[in-house]
Amino acid sequence: MRRTSRLAAVLTSVLLTPVIAQAQDASRAVAGGGISAPGWMGKIDANEAANGMKLENSKFVTMGSGLHVTTGPAAVYWNPANRATGNYTVKATFSEREYMSLNDHPHPYGIVIGGNDMGTDNQTYLYCAAYGNGTFIVRGFGPAPFQLNGRRGEANEAVNKAAGKGQPVTQEIAVTVSADKVECAINGKVVGSYMKSDVVGPGKLKSTDGVYGVRFGHNTDAHIAGFTMTKN
Repeated sequence: MRRTSRLAAVLTSVLLTPVIAQAQDASRAVAGGGISAPGWMGKIDANEAANGMKLENSKFVTMGSGLHVTTGPAAVYWNPANRATGNYTVKATFSEREYMSLNDHPHPYGIVIGGNDMGTDNQTYLYCAAYGNGTFIVRGFGPAPFQLNGRRGEANEAVNKAAGKGQPVTQEIAVTVSADKVECAINGKVVGSYMKSDVVGPGKLKSTDGVYGVRFGHNTDAHIAGFTMTKN
């Protein structure tokens, strides 16, 4: 009986550990949330919605000549007028003025391309996002998520690291689509290069043609400057 009780206690501890860890970093509703940038739309992740969060729990606004995002639940944002086809590059500079100001570990932010059926449960898109600790992640939704550089991304010396919590960190992120590849560059260096066949197909993107935008992990605050698309 004692062995059975001890085993039950160990199993209970193991099973509860991830639940407790997740609860420590649950998405928090942002005061005055919603989208006020003209023309822009957004959608939070399905798991966020399942936990009772709403798009209005994150905040997307214009600020000066740029944009500013404060989450809340993880979300993707786009303007339907921003559509790219063929060969192109989408880039922007993301600045965390206070690294990890809303969370207890790094969360990502970055560029979205190839968006189709956006705002629906069947939306597909690809994003390259950076963390302020020197790592980056490239992931797609088709509509289920698929990873291109691992579930938690990977480190690269091109990705800037914040000096510490509360310190500023800036990343310039660019995603380039060419005839046969999709590449992500961070701070001027290509950190990930993928064949289109790894990106487009069943369970992946419908096409690399589509709307472009930005994506933010939950509980993250950053400014976006120089958000542009150029044809290659």
